Amino acid sequence: MLGTAILSGLVLGGTYALVAMGLTLQYGIARIMNLAYGETIIAAAFLAYVMFSQWGVSPVLGLLIAIPGGFFLGYIVYGLLMRPLVARARDKASLEIDSILATFGLLFVIQGLLLVVFGANFTNYSYLNIPVKVLGTTVAANRLLALVMAVVSGLGIYLVLTRTLWGTALRAVAVSPSSAALVGIDVDKAARTAFAIGGALAAAGGVVISMYQTFTATSGVVFTMKALIVVIMGGVGNILGALSAGLILGLVETFVATFVSPGLTLAATYLIFLGVLLWRPAGMFGRTTR
Repeated sequence: MLGTAILSGLVLGGTYALVAMGLTLQYGIARIMNLAYGETIIAAAFLAYVMFSQWGVSPVLGLLIAIPGGFFLGYIVYGLLMRPLVARARDKASLEIDSILATFGLLFVIQGLLLVVFGANFTNYSYLNIPVKVLGTTVAANRLLALVMAVVSGLGIYLVLTRTLWGTALRAVAVSPSSAALVGIDVDKAARTAFAIGGALAAAGGVVISMYQTFTATSGVVFTMKALIVVIMGGVGNILGALSAGLILGLVETFVATFVSPGLTLAATYLIFLGVLLWRPAGMFGRTTR
């Protein structure tokens, strides 16, 4: 039972980490608090469902459609909706307030479209739902594949941001937009790119989630909440922090559900969240400014 709980926790935590990395990029670099982030995840989950059930396209191949689609959607949304807010914002605080209000409205637009097209019923599909033995523990093949996809995607974006000049420029904007502009970095372009990458990661997370979880058109708010908790726990804008916090949260939720009570998973999540806020207000990997 312990091995099964660990593997299940890693799968769930890897998914949390994957979706949280996109939000930490959007908030840490673009300074946009995207409350419609979860709806992007659910839209990608429904896309994977349609591609598999109607077109026979596996979720793995579906990533080749969902990820560019998520990037394009994020790029367009930033240009049409967020860029005017950034241009008129007097300071960071006013931008955060405006972005929260704007994306809150966008949340209901996307959710409404999903409800019209797919209804409010629970949706899932069976893909690689076969038992596989791993280190003496039986786990569903789709969950194992979901973990691999989440880890590969997460480490890939981490290496790009930490090992390339382009990624260094994005991280410089996250640290100090005004200083980044002084060394020739196009802050607006970097913010728009980061927001679009966040959309691509949300789409990837939606495809991964659809492989082993049931979802509805109104499930997005749950993933937005979990991603926000992971972002704050790991430190805003910190990719490694999001990876670590996501895995920790997934393991804790699974262990509590398995060995204590499923009804206490949400309480355990908020208990850890509050503990991090009290002990490390800037997050486990964040830097406290003095």
